[in-house]
Amino acid sequence: MGSEVKESLKVFSQYIVKILRPTYVLRNMSTWISESIQEQIKQAEDARGPTIAANMFMDKLLELESEGWYQGFIDVLGTTGYTGLSLALQHSDFTGIISLEEPRMLLSNINSIVKSNIRTDEIIDELVHCLFQQEIEEIKKETSQKGTTAGAEKLIDFLIRSDKTEWPKYFALALEMGNYIDVLDVWYCRKDPPSDAAEPMEESGEENSVTVQFTEKAEFDDNFQSAFPVLLNDNEAARPPHTNATYRSIKDIKLRKYQEELAQPAYTGKNTIICAPTGSGKTFVALSICDHHLKSLPQGQKGKVVFMATKVPVYEQQKSVFCRYFENTGYTVVGVSGEETENAPVGMIIEDSDIIILTPQILVNCLNAGSVPSLSIFTLLIFDECHNTIGHHPYNVLMFHYLDLKLGCPDQKRPQIIGLTASVGTGKSRNRLETMTYISRLCANLDIEEISTVKENTEELERVVYKPQKEVQETTPRENDPFAEVIKEIMAEIEQMAKSIFPSIETMSRIQNRPYGTKQYEQWIVDTQKSCHTLQLEDKTMESHICSTLFTYTEHLRKFNDSLIINDDARTKDALEYLQNFFTNIKNGTFTEIEQKLAKKFEDELPLLGEISVDNENPKLEELQFILIESYQENPDTRTLLFVNTRALVVALKNWINETPGLKFLNPEMIIGRNRRHDKLGMSLPGQRGALETFRSSEDSKLLIATSVADEGIDIPACNLVLLYEYVGNVTKMIQVRGRGRAKDSKCFLVTSKKEQAIKERHNLFRETMMNEAMIQLQKQDKAEFLAQSLRFQKEEKKQRDLMKSLKPVELSEENKRLLCVKCKAFGCNTNDIRVIQVSHHTVIDKDFKDRYIARPHSNPRVFDGIRKSHKIYCKSPKCGEDWGILGSYLMFPDIPFIKIEKFVVENADGSQCYFNKWVKVNFRMNEFNLGEINEPFSGSQE
Repeated sequence: MGSEVKESLKVFSQYIVKILRPTYVLRNMSTWISESIQEQIKQAEDARGPTIAANMFMDKLLELESEGWYQGFIDVLGTTGYTGLSLALQHSDFTGIISLEEPRMLLSNINSIVKSNIRTDEIIDELVHCLFQQEIEEIKKETSQKGTTAGAEKLIDFLIRSDKTEWPKYFALALEMGNYIDVLDVWYCRKDPPSDAAEPMEESGEENSVTVQFTEKAEFDDNFQSAFPVLLNDNEAARPPHTNATYRSIKDIKLRKYQEELAQPAYTGKNTIICAPTGSGKTFVALSICDHHLKSLPQGQKGKVVFMATKVPVYEQQKSVFCRYFENTGYTVVGVSGEETENAPVGMIIEDSDIIILTPQILVNCLNAGSVPSLSIFTLLIFDECHNTIGHHPYNVLMFHYLDLKLGCPDQKRPQIIGLTASVGTGKSRNRLETMTYISRLCANLDIEEISTVKENTEELERVVYKPQKEVQETTPRENDPFAEVIKEIMAEIEQMAKSIFPSIETMSRIQNRPYGTKQYEQWIVDTQKSCHTLQLEDKTMESHICSTLFTYTEHLRKFNDSLIINDDARTKDALEYLQNFFTNIKNGTFTEIEQKLAKKFEDELPLLGEISVDNENPKLEELQFILIESYQENPDTRTLLFVNTRALVVALKNWINETPGLKFLNPEMIIGRNRRHDKLGMSLPGQRGALETFRSSEDSKLLIATSVADEGIDIPACNLVLLYEYVGNVTKMIQVRGRGRAKDSKCFLVTSKKEQAIKERHNLFRETMMNEAMIQLQKQDKAEFLAQSLRFQKEEKKQRDLMKSLKPVELSEENKRLLCVKCKAFGCNTNDIRVIQVSHHTVIDKDFKDRYIARPHSNPRVFDGIRKSHKIYCKSPKCGEDWGILGSYLMFPDIPFIKIEKFVVENADGSQCYFNKWVKVNFRMNEFNLGEINEPFSGSQE
């Protein structure tokens, strides 16, 4: 027996020494290993590292002859925490340990990327199951004493040596929870994210998708009396362009002194970030820099300028500004937007123009397609809102091309870079030194030589741009809330119903502390539904039933959770109406037996909830009402912007104001993001513009309620009150939102009943100070030292990108897989029958597919990429009705289905399942759409 176990241990020792830290187990091995040998091994670990010490330890083990030493070693491993090694040796099965070789190697390869981009304090709690307590303490100590990078290196080292087979999964989850998307992409060996054109054509997904933004419009249209430059030979103050004034050429503009100061470094040809408050006229500074640049080029050299805006509405407005002011100057100005690129020869348009205004993704697409050969064809690139030049934002992707030129072809000409922003930001920095590093990295990303701020002409700037005072108004929540009590009881009952059909539901999410009416509870629902996607049981009928039922239960829990959030911030009446609308909508759809049961549970409580909603006053609304009434009593001409977090709350507050006698005179307008999937609340782009224009021009509307769709854009000089209702973001958001109020003596209030919100906003004020101090320090820094550090950052970034390119991409499988409904697991189609149309749209050519869905008229029919959508399609299973996608006309086909991958689970040939929320992430190959394959028309059951 002794020789057998030693031979077995020899075979497995190569895996053990990669994991074991002998100091963790030695004290428990004193029965078999003497103190002197233990001390030798400890000294070896301290001096030469754990692997050398582990080899020495294994050699000593193999010399043992004592009875029971092998089982003792296995037991010690188990009791000290090496459960993976203990089980592997117990069963002589190292399959699980060997499976860790690949993630270990990957983590080792991407070490520099990971350690430079994570904070261990933000993800350590998600990794407690993979680490020893002493390792956690060591990581915290290293971080505290030597900084975040050193702490991250410790974490990486400990993970690489972990014997827990689930550590790669927990590591990915930790990255996701910490929102480290770029690192997660590298971990999954994903390349740069796809272009905008590769996204699906369905409704936009988030507030910050294609939304209305008017970042510089107010600087141009509404703030002319302040930030507009002086006109030569004109003693009268400049008039806004929406008056009947005759527009002047760019040659007639004379910048204000502080604007000249901002432009000076750029005039000398330096790559410059211009950081100045919203409303200071950065657009005019950019116009002047552009004009100076084109006129200052050596004789015979032709300039080519690109001005980039991140959002389409801003692109449209800046195109208008540039066209107007370069009119009759001899320079050709052209704008290219996403819609115009479908049939336009963008490369030729850019080649034939002097000044090009576009969104950055268009230029990224052109470089990728080769229609623009290189950034070297341009002489000046201007980045509006340049603080976005991080991660995989299109701005940064463009700068990857630029830096490849700089580092790979130093002799090739490169364009001058100009960045415009109101706030460079602080990232996740916690002190001035970290903030300096963050800003330095942003500067390196843009190859910046100088940060330009107003220093000499601050008096003029302060006279022109008013900075509102900021106050935090803390309120109290309701002392007793019977509505919340009833809703929480219903939610607890639904949770019990879910546990009764699937007792293991608690294992589907790692979130255990999830109070009702919180974001944590919402995240628990998201996690649980994700786990449902790939839940597999031997009994497939039972699997379908459980998945479908859990989806129904969790979706109802989501709505009840939403109602608690609305009730917390608005009237109980609004929260109740939200739930009533939800149940009305499901009754109009596929009203399943479970949904009927849940609806009855709600309706049984409806009379009581109705009584409660009549008299359940919200102290927060009383505080908001007090601020509004006091402000309008002091100044009847007050104009107010009210920012809130959710669309539902926008509607609720609008209704509250209209129904409150002392406030209805405000006649509020509202502006929210575009329609999202499963969300009937939303505004079209024309609707957003219309609401904004009404607020701008109408004296009747004195208040505008908005979500984050407007926090970077609405600038109205007459606005003198900005209210942030439970609305807190990062320091950049704070500066941008505060800057919405431009009138003299403007005020900005944060109204909150949550201590953590008030603390976060006060931290933002500290961060703003930290950011300003960091910029001053960087401006004082020796230029050679600043540029040398920037070059180090650039080389480090390029090394990381080159490493990412060298990583083996996920190979797409050729095998046929099955798409199952994400909710009920009903068969949808085979992957062999999926065809790709225009890169981003996916149809199914299986003639029987039409028998598996039901179609209903689309509430918002429209045309996109030549496809006219007409119907929504839903799973035909009577107890499901999950939204699968749309029907649309394409070419000569009137009813072609376009499916959404996030509504399906992919079943592999071996029966295993996986879930993808985007087409660009799928692991199977798909063919292009081919007319020759279609031998009968697309059609299905329609209602």
